[in-house]
Amino acid sequence: MWYPTRRPSVCNAHFVIPSAERRQVIERVAGCIPAPDGGTCVRVAIDGPDASGKTTFADELAEDVRALGRPVARVSLDDFHNLRAVRYQQGRESPEGFWRHAFNYARFRSDVLDPFGPGGTRQYRPAAHDLATDTELDPEPLTAPAGAVLVVDGLFLHRDELVGVWNLSVFLDVPFTETAKRMAVRDGTDPDPEHPSVRRYMDAQRIYFNACAPHQRADIHIDNRDVSAPRIIRAPHAQPL
Repeated sequence: MWYPTRRPSVCNAHFVIPSAERRQVIERVAGCIPAPDGGTCVRVAIDGPDASGKTTFADELAEDVRALGRPVARVSLDDFHNLRAVRYQQGRESPEGFWRHAFNYARFRSDVLDPFGPGGTRQYRPAAHDLATDTELDPEPLTAPAGAVLVVDGLFLHRDELVGVWNLSVFLDVPFTETAKRMAVRDGTDPDPEHPSVRRYMDAQRIYFNACAPHQRADIHIDNRDVSAPRIIRAPHAQPL
């Protein structure tokens, strides 16, 4: 079985309690991933607000897909931040700046999305930036097998310039009152979603919701406020769970 190298994400969640309900949801999403067409790779997005559980969900989904005998590449958009000078060009507290400038979409497309797209080389780089040191990265490319499933977790994956690339997309829906509490545990921030210290992130996500309606754009909409018992609200050819 092919296992690519992946750098640890800075946003791994630690809120998951294993349960039969969660396993059922993960398996159902894995079963919705399209089969490869003549060796073409498949691109899957796991979207949702900050601290909604995207990284953990994507990791579990990747394991389920591997268990089905399909090769998987795991990439996190968190490894494609822009440099601080770009991210903070509108100020360190600007929600608009976070929405517009947090991520390097040009590198994400050239290093990941295009190689896994139709006619792509399958030679990809899983990271372009080190958040801790604020340095750009240019690692040696990895080569994915034909028909590999690319599983990406990250914020804003249903924005206009990305929404059309996914063969399957998931939106993890969690209210800000809950995600703020999770961020407080993870990052030491204030648990109040309206606190000025988290305004940059919360309001940026509100901008995204208003501009792109990811709840509607996603193929699969999941209520993930209870990580031990997530609930599918909408999925292809399926009734809600």
